[in-house]
Amino acid sequence: MQTKPVLTLDDVKKIAAAAEAEAKANSWAVVIAIVDDGGHLMWLQRLDGVAPISAQIAPAKATTAALGRRESKIYEDIINNGRFSFLSAPYIEGMLEGGVPILVDGHCIGAVGVSGVKSSEDAQIAKAGIAALLA
Repeated sequence: MQTKPVLTLDDVKKIAAAAEAEAKANSWAVVIAIVDDGGHLMWLQRLDGVAPISAQIAPAKATTAALGRRESKIYEDIINNGRFSFLSAPYIEGMLEGGVPILVDGHCIGAVGVSGVKSSEDAQIAKAGIAALLA
């Protein structure tokens, strides 16, 4: 039987604080969502001034990254490169850049999804949060 690390609430708080700091350092209003490895929401933080729709998009990006075990941008690229049938993939709706898996010792233990600014900036915020956990 294998063992793997799991995401704890303390881990989630550390990720969220670092992601929030990155967003605030750049004056970006975003939603930060953190999910476990099954895509179940553990944290949702909506900064002041962000569009309400971002509260739906961020968790979807995080779930996509967790279930796929890869950045949500990969799916966006697949679709943008003409494989439109991928839009029918089950259980994943956040096929936009900004969802980043949390990988520890080769295991995906969850993901961070961010929405509210440019997709590359969303990913930057998510990666800053994850870096704080892995530091």
